[in-house]
Amino acid sequence: MDFRLGDEGDALRHEIRTFLDELMTDEREEQLYRSGTSFDPDLSDGLRARGLLNPDFPVELGGQGLDPMTVVPLVEEIQRADAPNYALATSAMVAKVIHHVGSDELKQRVLPDVLAARELIALGFSEPEAGSDVAAVATRAVRDGDEWVIDGQKMFTTNAHVVKYVFLLTRTNRDVPNHRGLTTFLVPLDSPGVEIQAVQTLSGERTNITFYSGVRLDDSWRIGDVDRGWQSLMIALQDEHSAGYGGHLRRLLEQAEGWARETADHDGGVRLDDPDVRTRLARAATELEVTMLLQRRATWMASRGEVPEAEGPMAKLFSTESLVRASQDLAELIGPDGIRSYFEPTAPRGGRIEHIMRFAIGTTIYAGTSEVQRNIIAHRGLGLPR
Repeated sequence: MDFRLGDEGDALRHEIRTFLDELMTDEREEQLYRSGTSFDPDLSDGLRARGLLNPDFPVELGGQGLDPMTVVPLVEEIQRADAPNYALATSAMVAKVIHHVGSDELKQRVLPDVLAARELIALGFSEPEAGSDVAAVATRAVRDGDEWVIDGQKMFTTNAHVVKYVFLLTRTNRDVPNHRGLTTFLVPLDSPGVEIQAVQTLSGERTNITFYSGVRLDDSWRIGDVDRGWQSLMIALQDEHSAGYGGHLRRLLEQAEGWARETADHDGGVRLDDPDVRTRLARAATELEVTMLLQRRATWMASRGEVPEAEGPMAKLFSTESLVRASQDLAELIGPDGIRSYFEPTAPRGGRIEHIMRFAIGTTIYAGTSEVQRNIIAHRGLGLPR
C-alpha cells in the first residue's frame, strides 16, 4: 500500500515547515520549556491565518473539511518542531465529542470559540486511584434539581492553568458496573470550588492536579446522556489511541545526525564515519519508517470512515516504544555529554537529545500505558479474550 502524500502533501509540508522554522526560535523554545506550558497563541494565530486550524473539521463548524490524509504533514511537522500544540489538540478532541453527542445549546455556546482557539479545553480523566483504569474514577456528580454538585480531584489536568474548560469524567451512579455509571461534563475552570495546583514532570512539562469542592454546574454543561459517559469518553480516546509520535522520533534522529556530522572522534575523523554510529542511526531510521507507516495506516482508515480500533493502538504503542529505545540508544552513543541538560551551553545540540530522552518516557503513558495498548490490540485486533 502506498502512503506517499504526493505533490499536494509536499507543498503543505513545505508551507508548515517554513512557518514553524520561523516561529520556533531558540528563544521561544527555551521560554516554552522554562514555563512548562504547551500553548502559544502565536501558533494558533499562524495556523488560523493559513487555514490550518482544525482543517479536518466540517466547514459548517469553521474547519476546512479536508480529508485526514491531506493534513498528515501538518501533524508530522508540528511534532518535528516540538511546537506547543497540546492544548489545541485536546480542545479539538473534545470539540469532536461535543459535535457528536453534545446538546444543540452546548454546541452553539462553545464550539465556535473552541474551534477558533479563542477558548481551549483540558482533559479531566485520570485520578490518583484511576489512571489506566479510567472507569474506576471516583469524582462524584450528584444531581440537585437543574444543577449538579461535583466533588473530587483529577491528576494530569495538563494546561488547566491556561484554558477555559475541563472535559470532566465523573461518577453519577455507584449501583452499576463502573463503566455504566459515568457522565461527562464541560466545566468552566473559573467556577467557584475549582482549585488548580501545579505539578512538574520529568520532561519539564507542567501538568496540574485539579480539585473540585462542591462545584455547582447547570445541567446544560452536561455532554451526552446521564450514566452514558463511557460512550462520550470513547469518542475522545479513539483519537488519543491513534496518536503516534513519529515526528518526535524524526526530530531525535535529525539531532543525532547533526551531532554525528559536526563531532570529531579521537583520531580527528567525523563521527558519522564510525560504523557503530551509522548502525545506531540506521536502526533509529528503520523504526521511524515503520512508525510513520503505522501512523499513516491509522489515518488512512479514519479517512475511509473505518475505526482503527487495533491499528491506532499499534501506531501509538510502536511509536512511543521506538522513541524510548532510540533516545536511550543515541544518548548512550554520545556518552556522558549526551546527558547534559537541555539548554546547557556545553551540551551537544543544545541538550535536545537529553530532553527527548526524558520526554519519551512519558509518551508510553499518555492515552493509556503500553500495557493498555497491548490489551486493546490483543482483544480488538487478535480476538483474544479479556
